[in-house]
Amino acid sequence: MSTREKTSEELLLKEEVITQNEIVLYNDEVNTFDYVIDTLIYACEHTPEQAEQCSIIVHHNGKCTVKTGEYKDLKPRCSMLLEAGLSAEIV
Repeated sequence: MSTREKTSEELLLKEEVITQNEIVLYNDEVNTFDYVIDTLIYACEHTPEQAEQCSIIVHHNGKCTVKTGEYKDLKPRCSMLLEAGLSAEIV
């Protein structure tokens, strides 16, 4: 095995180790569409269009993945959603 192949193989192994988590937002009967949209824009840095689409998916399906990434990035975002009164978790 050449050095180049070995380096490529090691790089592939390192890439597989990085795990992606998701913030899942759940439907509720309390918060309005506008409130959920505004909160997603603030906490998850969604565009207004993204936030609106997520709120519609949550309404119809009961839940929606609203952000994907590393746990350390998602934790404060999920906390903001929870503090705003939304129902969410990191999976």
